Amino acid sequence: MSEHKQDAFENAKAQIKKAYDIMDTSKIQDGFLEVISAPKRIIELQVPLTLDDGSVKLYQAFRCQHNDARWPFKGWIRFHPEVSRNEVKALSTWMTMKCAVIDIPLGGGKWGIVVNPKELSQTELERLSRGYVQGLYKYLGPKTDTPAPDVNTTPQIMAWMMDEYSKLIGVYTPGSFTGKPLTSWGSAGRGQATAQGWVYVLDKFLELRDDSIDWKTLCLQGAWNAGLTMAKLMVEKWIKVIGISDSGGWIYNEDGLDIDAISELKADKKSVTDYKWKAEKLDLKEVLYKKCDILIPAALENQITWENALKVQAKLIMELANGPITPEADEILEKAGIDIIPDILANAGWVMVSYFEWVQNDQNYYWTADEVQEKLKKRIVHSAENVFNTAKTNKSTYRVWAFIVALERVFAAMKDRWVL
Repeated sequence: MSEHKQDAFENAKAQIKKAYDIMDTSKIQDGFLEVISAPKRIIELQVPLTLDDGSVKLYQAFRCQHNDARWPFKGWIRFHPEVSRNEVKALSTWMTMKCAVIDIPLGGGKWGIVVNPKELSQTELERLSRGYVQGLYKYLGPKTDTPAPDVNTTPQIMAWMMDEYSKLIGVYTPGSFTGKPLTSWGSAGRGQATAQGWVYVLDKFLELRDDSIDWKTLCLQGAWNAGLTMAKLMVEKWIKVIGISDSGGWIYNEDGLDIDAISELKADKKSVTDYKWKAEKLDLKEVLYKKCDILIPAALENQITWENALKVQAKLIMELANGPITPEADEILEKAGIDIIPDILANAGWVMVSYFEWVQNDQNYYWTADEVQEKLKKRIVHSAENVFNTAKTNKSTYRVWAFIVALERVFAAMKDRWVL
C-alpha cells in the first residue's frame, strides 16, 4: 500500500453529506449541513512539562468541541505522536453522531496531545496530564465537557485529571471525567463496555438474518484492550480468532489462536509476534486481507482506503476503531457485497457506559456490574435494531442510515434550542 494520506475530517464530512443527501430535508433549514459539518470550538495550546532531568519540553495539545445541542460535550483523550488538529475535528464529529445514534444526551468532543507516552516516566506522565487540565479547565466540567480515556490514556490518567480539575475549582468533582478507576468513582462494568456493546450489536445483526455466530472465523487488527476483550468474548461463543495484529506485525493460524496466551504477551508489553505457538507471521496490514467471516479494524482511522479495499475478503466488517474505512473504500466494499457495521454504532458501548458513569457520579449512587450490563444491552440492542431494520426498509447501507438517525436527532435538538 502506498503512503497516500487521507484526511479524517474530510472523511467525516463526506459521510455526513452522503447521509444528508438521502434523508428527508423538507423540515430542515438551509445551513444545517454547514453547521453540523464544522466544530463549535477548537482550542490549541502548548503544555510545558518539566522532565525528570530538570529540562522543560513543550507538547502541542488540542481540544475540539464539535456540537453540544444534545448537551454537554463528550469525547475521549488521546496521547499519540500523530495527533493533529484535523484528527481531533474528525473524532469529535464522529462522537456527536455516536451519542445521537444511541440516543444519549451528550454531544461530541475530542482531546489530544502530540506525545509518545512510552517515552515518559510515570511521574512525567502525571505532570503532563495535570498540566493539560490546567490549560483547559475553564472549558471543562460535568455540565460542560466531560472527557474519557482513549488511545494511550488510562483510568489512572483520568483519576489524575479529575483530581487536578477538582483542585482548580475547589470542589471534589468526580463527574468531570469518566473512565476512572472504581476507587475514584468509576463505573462497574466499564472495562469491557466497548467489547460487550460490540458483541450485543453483532448478535442482533445475526439474529435479524437468522444466522448464528458459532464457528465463524474472525480477524482482528489492533490487539489493545477493547480488541482483546472482544476476542475473548467471541471465543466463548465458539468463534475462531484466526488472525490478530498489533504495531509489531500480525499472526495467523486457520485453526485458531490462543487469545489467553496473546493477552499475557500484551500484559507483559510484548508483541503478538512473540506468540510461541503455531502461527504464520506477516506484515502489519496483511491481517486486513485474509479470508474470514468477520473483520474487525480496531486500530486507528484510515486503515482501509481506495488503495487496498479490493484486497479485503471478509464477509462482514465491524468497526471497533473510529473511522477505519474511508468513504471511497466504503463504496468499493459495498459493490463487493461486504456489509459494514459502522463505528458510530458498533463501538458505542463505551460511550454508553461512560454516560452511565456520568449519571452515577451526578446522583452519587452506584450500580452493580450486572445492572450496568443489563442497561447497556437494552439500550444498545434497541439502537442496533433500529438502524438495521430502517436501513433494510430504505435499501441503504448501515452507515448511511446510522448517520441519518443521528443527524435527525441532532437537528431536532438544535431547532428546539436555538430556533433555527
